[in-house]
Amino acid sequence: MQQEQEPGSAIPPRHRTIDTGEVRLAVTERGAAGNPPVLLVHGYPDTSSVWDEVARELAPRFHVITYDVRGAGESTAPRATGAYRLPRLVADLEAVIDEVSPGRSVHLVGHDWGAIQGWEAVTRTRLAGRIASLTSVGGPSPGQVAAWLRRRAMRGPRGLGDVANQLARSWYIGFFKIPVLPELTWRAGLGRMWGPLLQARGGVRPRPGHPAATITRDAVQGIALYRANMTGRHMRGRPLPVDVPVQVVVATRDPFIAPRTQLAVLGCAPRLWRREIRAGHWVQRTHPRRLAHWVAEFAAHVEGEPATRALRRADSSPAAKPFGGYLVVVTGAGSGIGRAIAVAFAGAGAEIVAADLDLASARQTCEDVGGRGGTAHPYQVDVAMAGEMDRFAAWVRDTCGVPDVVVNNAGIAVVGPSLAHTEDDWRRIVDVNLLGVVRGCRLFGAQMTERGEGGHIVNIASAAAYAPSAMLPAYSATKAAVRMLSECVRAELAGAGIGVSTICPGFTDTPIARTAHYTGVDKAREERLRSGAARAMALRHYPPEKVALAVMRAVRTDRPLVPVNAEARLGYALSRFAPPVLRAAARRNGRRMFARLERFAGPAPTDIS
Repeated sequence: MQQEQEPGSAIPPRHRTIDTGEVRLAVTERGAAGNPPVLLVHGYPDTSSVWDEVARELAPRFHVITYDVRGAGESTAPRATGAYRLPRLVADLEAVIDEVSPGRSVHLVGHDWGAIQGWEAVTRTRLAGRIASLTSVGGPSPGQVAAWLRRRAMRGPRGLGDVANQLARSWYIGFFKIPVLPELTWRAGLGRMWGPLLQARGGVRPRPGHPAATITRDAVQGIALYRANMTGRHMRGRPLPVDVPVQVVVATRDPFIAPRTQLAVLGCAPRLWRREIRAGHWVQRTHPRRLAHWVAEFAAHVEGEPATRALRRADSSPAAKPFGGYLVVVTGAGSGIGRAIAVAFAGAGAEIVAADLDLASARQTCEDVGGRGGTAHPYQVDVAMAGEMDRFAAWVRDTCGVPDVVVNNAGIAVVGPSLAHTEDDWRRIVDVNLLGVVRGCRLFGAQMTERGEGGHIVNIASAAAYAPSAMLPAYSATKAAVRMLSECVRAELAGAGIGVSTICPGFTDTPIARTAHYTGVDKAREERLRSGAARAMALRHYPPEKVALAVMRAVRTDRPLVPVNAEARLGYALSRFAPPVLRAAARRNGRRMFARLERFAGPAPTDIS
């Protein structure tokens, strides 16, 4: 057994050879043998060295095992193509487990063909109890993919689009099944160019061990994997159920497997966790620390530790709630749309931070959440004050963690002609409606970016963002600015996996009508206008809970702009295709707004003194 000191490791790697009777497998071990074992299996056309960075990250806590699969690296190769069939590969895997971890089940991590072997192994009864968990990276099984493609083909044009997309990505499978030509391609120069190609197309910087010095030979011999296993017989069978916990890592920029194709595993594993990362195919090379953290977190949970919030968030089992494990921050959560959003997310499994200028109303929202079995934390903040927002964002991070969803909902309304708006009116509404949203995006967007696991920001605007009103100049201007801010921030943060959605509700029954400031009128008339507006909103019969549902759908589907209710959708359509109609309506309705609101308020009180 050979040993060599590895940088930063107290225990040097140990090398051994396992003779299966058919091939000799080159095995490397890192970390203490008494720690929980993690077995890393590579794919095509790699060797076990592709895992070096991940293995070094895991070695302080785990007994990390890697090996060159048959035909790769320092392992020997069988001559017959049939010797590369999955049962033979799984037999090699079993031999490694029996030799290196005879008394303890292993946490299996597979990439590409290593993941395919993993899926095959966890469905084999002879390995029952020998595999504690499976982490699959970039490799659903051929049977899973084939079954999913058949289902998608029956789902109309969108399903056929999914099928066409995946088949186009899988072009190389057909190429590898052509006799002689693939081997000639590798030997003619593709092997020498593989390192530069990985760097140019996948962001994988070559280093000693990857690509291996044996890349051409490994690639040529590994073609047998496709010829032996990608046959009609393998593609027609139904995927077998899996009993072990499974973690699927979806690389959203993988050129070979579409993210939607990864959904092929749904229904195969009742205990399923799903992680997403904006990365290409070789995640273990481009994001080794992240992947190692996920493997360690998952293995520790399977070993008995409580699930972290991140794991609860990744839970994709049938019983999991859609926002289980999420931390959701909502500003303006004390009433109306904000309270409805907080309660809705909590009902879907999220932990809530309910922030509001009025601490008592924020606490009431938290009581509503708690009464439904959820968890919520109240916080008093004025979004118009930069210092308060700085302290609020820091408190959320230090007390609860980095949020997964932030809803910038706090807002006020100023109603009346622009000529009656004072400087103070403009300053206050800009500070709250626009700069409050700016601060929420900037502060929490920075936290999400630093964490590196994505997230979502929701900015509550209004149909007034695209439908002008002669009596809502400041309100409409700030909401239009929020809409454009959202588009800009969405473009900026897309590379970090952070979505941004703008929600534009129409008339909704919320307290904003009772708290709006009306310009150019005395206090008595302002109260009548507020009363009329509140009654008009109530007669619309559109509750804030429907807006909350639209917010959750926007987060799940990453929609950039969501008009909510009929008048909002009509206004958006007119703004795109018939803006003169909106301008005419703004002129006509503006002159009549106050009179209509006073009619809704009812007769004015009579002075009988």
